[in-house]
Amino acid sequence: MIFNDKFKNALNCESQKVPPIWFMRQAGRYHNHYQKLRNKYSFEELCKNPELASITAMGPIDDFDFDIAILFSDILFPLESLGLNLKYAPGPTFENFIVPNDIKNLKPFSVIENDLLFQSQALKLTREKLSQDKSLVGFVGGPWTLLSFAAGIKNESTVNDVEKNIFFEKLLFDCLLPILRNSIKNQLESGAEIVYVFDTNAVQLEQNYFLKSYLPQIKQHLFDPFKSKVAYFSKNTAIHTISNVNTFLGIAGSVYNLGSGFRSKLEETKVGFLQGNFSPESLRKPHYQFLVDYKVFKEKLVSLDIDARRGLICSLSHGVLPKTPEYNVKFFIDDIRSTFENL
Repeated sequence: MIFNDKFKNALNCESQKVPPIWFMRQAGRYHNHYQKLRNKYSFEELCKNPELASITAMGPIDDFDFDIAILFSDILFPLESLGLNLKYAPGPTFENFIVPNDIKNLKPFSVIENDLLFQSQALKLTREKLSQDKSLVGFVGGPWTLLSFAAGIKNESTVNDVEKNIFFEKLLFDCLLPILRNSIKNQLESGAEIVYVFDTNAVQLEQNYFLKSYLPQIKQHLFDPFKSKVAYFSKNTAIHTISNVNTFLGIAGSVYNLGSGFRSKLEETKVGFLQGNFSPESLRKPHYQFLVDYKVFKEKLVSLDIDARRGLICSLSHGVLPKTPEYNVKFFIDDIRSTFENL
């Protein structure tokens, strides 16, 4: 069941006056509600205590009236079940990285599934706290993104010849994909209306491998089993060369992360949603500077007729950055709604 009507219309790519709004990292360091919780609890406690996770997720809903809440958690927790010692200081750090022999000694998938039970419990508690007009989504990390952290590959690295690396292939397809598939299944069964796959580090993959090998594999193992219940985000810009990407991958929707071209991609979208693409850097600017960038963004959307805006989720090209003024967030939401309501 899709609780928020605007989100339901976007998922169905139906025309509507006012788009749904939510931001990645909407419960995060920019927000006073989150900072007060962090003064009392560690990041791990906020994530792994289901009640605290639900309270954290509700903060931006209560304060900014987003249409959609998202599970408060982190993409990297499955790696703890692979034997990696994960710490946050405040960003994620690992005391060790996975090596080929570790794959032989993995926990059974049923045990790993139980290790992540706190996410399912957090979703259920968040759903209980949400009003009936708010939607709830979950998320997992993309398989390559998890592999890159697990193997200690630096963010700026470019990785070639992945298909020739037996260790990488086994880690991806024999280990991470089954774990992520189980996690998506459990999140959907626990109240998530759709589940996003956040695959930021897939930008490290060479374009031909990304398009011809990697995407078909995650389509088969993560998208196809949950038809139109999974959305995808990647910083690998090769994905934007695919026409009608939602149809091609069989996904509920996708996030557009480029600074230009959003309007034409939105007009192209005939199935599912396209989410984006205001700049998080612009949102973080002082209000008078933010307004300059926001006006340009809004005018591009306003110039589209109601049918050309089908499938729009009005959002950012990535997550909310620390030190973003809360006033800018509130202004964005309120002004988008009032502008489109009065068109």
